[in-house]
Amino acid sequence: MNQTAWKPGAGLHQLQQRAALLAQLRIFFAQRHILEVETPQLMSACAPEPSIEPFITHYQGSTQQTLYLQSSPELAMKRLLSAGSGAIYQISRAFRDGESGRLHNPEFTLLEWYRPGFNHHQLMHEVEALLRLTLGHTSAEYLSYIEAFERYAKLHPLQASLSELHQRVCTWMSENSAHNLTRDACLQLIMNQQIEPHLGQTQATFIYDYPASQAALARRHTDNPALAARFEVYVQGVELANGFHELTDAHEQRQRFNDELNQRQQQNRHQPPLDERFLAALQAGMPDCAGVALGIDRLLLLQTQAQSLDEILAFSIQRV
Repeated sequence: MNQTAWKPGAGLHQLQQRAALLAQLRIFFAQRHILEVETPQLMSACAPEPSIEPFITHYQGSTQQTLYLQSSPELAMKRLLSAGSGAIYQISRAFRDGESGRLHNPEFTLLEWYRPGFNHHQLMHEVEALLRLTLGHTSAEYLSYIEAFERYAKLHPLQASLSELHQRVCTWMSENSAHNLTRDACLQLIMNQQIEPHLGQTQATFIYDYPASQAALARRHTDNPALAARFEVYVQGVELANGFHELTDAHEQRQRFNDELNQRQQQNRHQPPLDERFLAALQAGMPDCAGVALGIDRLLLLQTQAQSLDEILAFSIQRV
């Protein structure tokens, strides 16, 4: 180990900017009468998302228990909503195993909030207000998922055949590898390679109404069940936030979780237990609401014009 390996990646100025940003966010939510809450980072279950690998630990108390560091405080916050909390937000540490890079760190800071009575379009406008405050934006662009694909990839994501999608992704991988990808994996690769670099270059760009297969916690559109009420926001090509008009049907949520567990099984990945307390909260009655998770580290990166998270984190995974 060299003599400077102990030093933080972020300088004093970046640490001060983080503190100022957190104070600014708390004022933003206080002015809107949204309650700040805290929920556990260690839980007995986690959302079984196929694209996220959880950190697993073991509690050595009077009874041993397997626990999961949460990739998002979402499920616990929804239990608070079901218990009558009203509008809530949380600034939380979150954990995702195996994630490291310019825009990824396995431990990161997440801002998540929920608005009873809002749909995803109303919440997008509140996110836009937050970005005007923190990044100085004056306006935002709104594109549906289909419009974004037609504009930047020149294809319709729902109507294109799987063979067409395989042919497109051969641009970035071998033909054999491409033909092993699912439809959603192809669409995600096209989004990453052909669409995201164009998004949010002059103003924040909101992409909304994703395929239902890519929105396990969002409600489907009644007039088009192939689409779900999910949105993401991009600034300078960086994915900054992910939001939903939340699914409140416990039976449908259980089925979606089981579908995700089946996907994880096919990939020979860990099978976490279903979060029965969360499903019971949905059954008891979670209010109609919209929610969003926004990466504070990425927001700070954009605010400071840093090139990587290592420049704005005190100690990224490379420094621990």
